[in-house]
Amino acid sequence: MNTHVAAGDRSPSAGLNAGQTQTQPPDLRLAGLAVAAWLTALAGLHIGARPLLLVAGSATGLTAVGALHLLGRLGRPRAAVRRYGWIAVAVGLGVVCGGAATAARLVVRDAPPIRALAEQRAPVTADLIVRDDPRPIRSAGRPGMLLVPTELVRLTGPDDRPVRASVRLLILATDPTWRGLLPGQRLTAEGRLGVPRGGDLTAAVLSTNGPPVRHGVSSWAQRAAGTLRAGLQRACAPLPDEPGGLLPGLVVGDTSRLPPAVEQDFQATGMTHLNAVSGSNVAIVVGAVLLLARWARAGPWLAAGLCGVALVGFVILVRPSPSVVRAATMGAIGLAALAAGRPRAALPALAAAVTVLVLADPELAGDAGFALSVLATGGLLLLAPRWRDGLRRRGVPAGLAEALAVPAAAQLACGPVVAGISGTVSLVAVPANLLAVPAIAPATVLGVLAATVSPLWPAGAEFVAWLASWPAWWLVVIARQGAHLPAGNLPWPGGVWGALLLAGLTLALLVAVRRPLVRRLVAVVAVAALLGSLPVRLVAVGWPPSGWVVVACAVGQGDALVLPVASGRAVVVDAGPEPAAVDACLRRLGVREVPLLVVSHFHVDHVGGVAGVFRGRRVGAVLTPPSTDPESGRELVRSAATTGRAALLTTVAGARHPVGRVDLLVLGPPYPLAGTRSDPNNNSLVLLATVAGVRILLPGDAETEEQHAVLARAAPGQLRADVLKVAHHGSAYQDPGFLDAVRPAVALVPVGTGNTYGHPNPGLLARLGRGGARVLRTDTDGDLAAIRAGAGLAVVRRGVPPGRRS
Repeated sequence: MNTHVAAGDRSPSAGLNAGQTQTQPPDLRLAGLAVAAWLTALAGLHIGARPLLLVAGSATGLTAVGALHLLGRLGRPRAAVRRYGWIAVAVGLGVVCGGAATAARLVVRDAPPIRALAEQRAPVTADLIVRDDPRPIRSAGRPGMLLVPTELVRLTGPDDRPVRASVRLLILATDPTWRGLLPGQRLTAEGRLGVPRGGDLTAAVLSTNGPPVRHGVSSWAQRAAGTLRAGLQRACAPLPDEPGGLLPGLVVGDTSRLPPAVEQDFQATGMTHLNAVSGSNVAIVVGAVLLLARWARAGPWLAAGLCGVALVGFVILVRPSPSVVRAATMGAIGLAALAAGRPRAALPALAAAVTVLVLADPELAGDAGFALSVLATGGLLLLAPRWRDGLRRRGVPAGLAEALAVPAAAQLACGPVVAGISGTVSLVAVPANLLAVPAIAPATVLGVLAATVSPLWPAGAEFVAWLASWPAWWLVVIARQGAHLPAGNLPWPGGVWGALLLAGLTLALLVAVRRPLVRRLVAVVAVAALLGSLPVRLVAVGWPPSGWVVVACAVGQGDALVLPVASGRAVVVDAGPEPAAVDACLRRLGVREVPLLVVSHFHVDHVGGVAGVFRGRRVGAVLTPPSTDPESGRELVRSAATTGRAALLTTVAGARHPVGRVDLLVLGPPYPLAGTRSDPNNNSLVLLATVAGVRILLPGDAETEEQHAVLARAAPGQLRADVLKVAHHGSAYQDPGFLDAVRPAVALVPVGTGNTYGHPNPGLLARLGRGGARVLRTDTDGDLAAIRAGAGLAVVRRGVPPGRRS
C-alpha cells in the first residue's frame, strides 16, 4: 500500500506551469462535489446501506430546493449568495451521488445468502477471478500465509446450491501455488468462509489450505507484465539484498525481496512511497517523455499524446491493478491540463477524477494510498507553485526553489494522513526526500530498461540492473541514516482523531501565515520549540532504552511481555489483569501496532487486560493455546479479537511464528496435560523467542508437570536462553531440571505488590541467583527492559510503580 508521498511523488502537473507566476486564485468549483462524494462514501462503508440511503434521500431534496432557488424560480439571490450557493449545491450533489453509488455496492456486498454462509463459517467451493497480486502477510502469526484479492463469480455451499454474485472475496491461502497467480486469472478454490472485518466492499473471507484450480490464462497484458516483472527479479538476483530488493519496488512495486530492516527505515523517514507504484513512477515516465517532447518543440496536443502513450505503456509494464490505475489517473490530470493549455484546469481535473474514481469504486474512499495520492497532487497544485515563486522572488535559484517547494508541499498535504496511520510526525521526511530526488529518476528509468530488455537479453538486463543498484544504494543509505537520527519523529495521536487534529492545525497555519507578522511569529516559535526540545530529547534517557529486546511490564499480579518488531510495532505476550496497566505500558514503549498478541493461557491475570492492548492500536492476530480452560477467559479474548477485527488463531507445539525480527517457537505444551495441580497453568504456551540474536524463554504459568514434559521432549540445548521470564510469577512449583537447562543470564519476575500467594518464592530467587542469573521483579523495580550491551546483556529498570494490591 502506498503509505506516504513526498518529494519523489510529483504529479506531472506540478511542473506544467514551471516558471509561471500563479496570479489567479485556484478554481475550486468542483472541489465541494469531490470532497462530499468522498466523505459520504467513506461514511457509508462503516454505517451500512440503510442509513446511507436516508442521508442521500435527505440531501436530494435539499439540493433540489437549493438549485431551484439559485436558478431564480424562488427569488433572485445576490451574487455572493449565488456564488456560495452553487458550492453548497455541489456538496449536496456529491452527497447524493456518493451515497447512491456506495449504497448500491453495499447492498450487493451484504447479499443474505453469502452473509449467512460467512456467519456459519461454512465450507464452500468458489469460482473466482484474481483482482490483484497475491502478497504475503508478515504479521499474521502464521508463516507463509498469502492474501489474494478476488472477485466472486459463483459460490457453492454445503447444500450444493450455487449462489451467483459479483462481490469481492478475500482469500487467506497457505499453499505456495497461490503465489504465482496473475490478476485476471480465473480459478476455483475450496475452503471455509468467514466474516470480513468491514469498512470496505469485501463480502467474505475464504480461508483455504489447498491449491487453486486454474481455468485458462490471464490476459496478454497481465502475462506480459508477469514476464517483465519476473525478468526484473532475475536481473536483480545477483545484487546485494538491500539495493536488489529495493529496485523492483521502485519500478513495479514488488517488495518481496526487500529486507524488513530497510522497509522499516523507509517508513521512519517518510520514503515508503518509493516502495510502491504511485504518482512518482508516473511522473518519472511521463516527465521524461515530456522533456523530450519540449526539446523537440512539440505542441501541447502532440506532447500530451506522447505522454499518454507512455502512460499506457507504464500501466502495462507494472500491471493494471487498481493501485496502478489510480496512480495513472492522477498522472493523467496533468496531461489534461497540458492538452488544454490551461494550468488552472488541473485542479478541477483532480476534483473530477476523484469524483469519478470514488463513484466507480467506493472502496477507494477508505484507502490510505488513495488519500495520500490525492492530497499530494492537491498540495503540489495549490501550494508548491506559490512557495516556489515566493522563494524565487527572494533570490533562490529556480531549480533549487522547485526542489524545496515540491517535497515541502507534498509533506504538508500528506502529513495528517501519515500522522493518523503512524502516530508520529516526521521531522526528517522533507530533507530525506530532498536528498533522494537525484537518485529516484535514474534508478527508476534504469530499472524499467532492465525489465524491458530482460526477456531478450538477460545478461544486458543484469548489467543495467547493476547500474541502477548504485542510485538505489544511495536511497538505502539516506533511509538508514534518517531513521537513526535522534528526535527524527515526534509522537502524535494516531487514528482518525489524530489525523483530524493535525489537519485542523495545518489549515489554521496556512491561513494565519498569509499575514507577514504571523508568519514571522510562527517561524520564531517553531525554531525556539525545536532548539528547546531537541537537546532535551538528545540528552534525556529515553524509554524504552536503545537496543531493548524484551520488556516485562509492571501490571500488578499478572504477565505482560513486549518484544520489539520495529519502531512503533511489537509482539505482546499476555495482557495482565486489567486494561489500563498494559495500555499504559505500551504507550510508554511507543507501541502503536501489535502484529501478534499471544495468550499463554486464559487465566484472568493474563487476559483481563486484553482490551487495553487493542485500545487505540491495530492488532493483526491473536494466538491462543489449544486448551480453552477457563471458558470465561477464552470468551473475553474472543470478544476482544472480534471487536478489534483481529484474526483468532490457535497454535501447537513445534509451530514457528516469525514476525519481522521476532521469531517465536512453540515448545509446549507437548501434549494435553490433565489431573495436575492446575491444568490451565500446565497447558500454558511455552515460547522460545529470538530477538536480535537474544534467546528469551516465556513459559507462561507452566508449573512442575509441564516444565518436566517440555524438558523431556526438548532437543539438547533447545531450552538454553539468555533471558527467562520466570514462570507463574516466581511460584515455588518449578522443575529444577528445567531451570538447569535454561541457565539464564537474566531472570525477569512479573509479580504484583503485596500479593497473597507468596509470590515470588524466596528459595526460587536464591536458586536462580546461585545459577548466575541477575534476578529482577516488577513489584520492586517497575518496568524491566533487557537490552543488548555489546556482546552481552544488561537490564534497565524504569522505576518503582505505585503500590497495587492484586
